Amino acid sequence: MRLFVGIFPPEEACADLRRRLTAGGRLTPVERWHITLNFLGEVPEARLSEVEGALAAVPRPARFPLRLAGGGSFGKAGSTVLWSAVEGDLAALTALHDGVRSALSAGGLPHDQRPLVPHLTVAYARSAELRGELATYAGPTWTAHEFVLVHSRFDRGGGYQRVGAWPLAA
Repeated sequence: MRLFVGIFPPEEACADLRRRLTAGGRLTPVERWHITLNFLGEVPEARLSEVEGALAAVPRPARFPLRLAGGGSFGKAGSTVLWSAVEGDLAALTALHDGVRSALSAGGLPHDQRPLVPHLTVAYARSAELRGELATYAGPTWTAHEFVLVHSRFDRGGGYQRVGAWPLAA
């Protein structure tokens, strides 16, 4: 199973950004927009309960405010990724990322060692106009209230499947 842990912005925040993106480009489906906390990669299905147990043990901060604002691109012509930046309580977001990574590591589970770079991939395009729209975007503030374990089923044509969710402290 190809797994990752992420935070999904609420529909209202995604809809606001989607309305702003008017230029060309191949937008990723809005229902897949997320902030990745940790990418596990391929995990044997037999270890899924271990992953869920590790995530259940993650210290949970209080809910915290975030917003999508600004953005940029990376990659080369033909495979440019456009992304929206994330603002808000980045200290709480980083603490949650660190907690997820530590819990997975302590359980001997696969996990990504890279530092958190909070962003949301919105499109694959070469459009300078779309990059400009992202650069000047400032969306509404929303509250992160949970983190989610997701099974990426693209190899089977099925998109994302939420496997489990853990609420943040109220």
